[in-house]
Amino acid sequence: MSITIRLAKFGKKFAPSYKIVVSETRNKRNGRYVDVLGHYSPLAPSNNLALDKEKYKKWVENGATVSESVTELMNGTYTYVKYTPKTKKQAGVQDTPQEGTTE
Repeated sequence: MSITIRLAKFGKKFAPSYKIVVSETRNKRNGRYVDVLGHYSPLAPSNNLALDKEKYKKWVENGATVSESVTELMNGTYTYVKYTPKTKKQAGVQDTPQEGTTE
């Protein structure tokens, strides 16, 4: 079994917070986890990151792979991009050309 250190999403809609967890790769993102290493809340003013570095180091030494986002969090280069949904197209606007016109 392969073990990864990754983010598990928790919190309310439009107010995410993440737990930094150790889980098997076959489990879902928010599924079962083996251990909780800390938490991260991107919307907090100071980007709160709490991490048990001793547990993190132990899991990495035991062969756990670290996800890209957790690696960036540890290096301090992670930037949270807030999700913005696509806007609906205006009524009456067509994307396809009309019959009989040439382009």
